[in-house]
Amino acid sequence: MTEARPTRTRLVDVELDESIGRSTPDVEHERAVAIFDLIEENSFHPVGDEGGPYRLRLSIVDSRLIFSITREDGAQVVTHILSLTPFRRIVKDYYMICESYYEAIRSSTPSK
Repeated sequence: MTEARPTRTRLVDVELDESIGRSTPDVEHERAVAIFDLIEENSFHPVGDEGGPYRLRLSIVDSRLIFSITREDGAQVVTHILSLTPFRRIVKDYYMICESYYEAIRSSTPSK
């Protein structure tokens, strides 16, 4: 028998704002799968708030990642702002790794 998940302490939607940008079909597919998996199995409870379920909207403004958290009905809960500057090198390395991975997939044989 499976245990019922609490409906108030979870994300029901994750939206990537247009400012995040679009990428290759491979990357867009990976994003969609990651968001689906996150929504299917999560526990999310902003400190001090009991009003979920929640929606998360991610956007980029002036080299800052904006986490906008609202309730399912759209009522604002909290916004967190994170500077991306300290992550510049990590993000660059990550993109290089992803590109190598996708290139390997495109050029490898099914037996590999």
